[in-house]
Amino acid sequence: MKGLVYKDISIFFKSIDKKLALIAAGAIILLMMNTGVYAGLFASVMLAMTVGMQNVMSFSSDEKAGWKKYELAMPINAVSVVTSKYASVVCTLAVSLVGSILLNLLSSVAFQSFDAVVWGVSAAVSVMIPLLWTGICLPLTYWFGFHSAQTMGLIAVIPMFYFIKYFEDGTGFSNMTNAVFSYVVIAGIAVVILFILSMIVSMIGYNRKI
Repeated sequence: MKGLVYKDISIFFKSIDKKLALIAAGAIILLMMNTGVYAGLFASVMLAMTVGMQNVMSFSSDEKAGWKKYELAMPINAVSVVTSKYASVVCTLAVSLVGSILLNLLSSVAFQSFDAVVWGVSAAVSVMIPLLWTGICLPLTYWFGFHSAQTMGLIAVIPMFYFIKYFEDGTGFSNMTNAVFSYVVIAGIAVVILFILSMIVSMIGYNRKI
């Protein structure tokens, strides 16, 4: 299974969409410029969204290469195949988490302000958003194909975008971070449970198409 995880992680990095990366970089820069001491938090949300989208986009590589016919010829089962895909998603969380730390560090230095709550919420969302995104889209990939997952991924961008825009234009940053922080643990547990259930549903979908 280690080989499968390595394959999926390699695909994640090799299939990084340059247009997506440029759009994300531009959005992060704008957020850093317009949200003051909370720049690290909003930039972390945007980065986490990008990691989630990139994971979904990398799922298409297996379909395009007809990878499943090779999997069927290998001494592996559905549990190994699907688990490796989810394990690779967990590994890519390092990109989102490290990026969040760096963005918050940059924000703290630029605005000479350190807020542990903002750092904590940033770290939490940098992990939860990609897990939530892929937890929804991976079962769709195994059941209905990549295009349905891609469509759902694009639809998911809309509420995330308006969430960022609402608080970017508003004045309740402090209230927002304190409110979110109080629910981080509950939200984290819910996302982990969803991710595990998603893996089970994906295994059923994989076996269904054998």
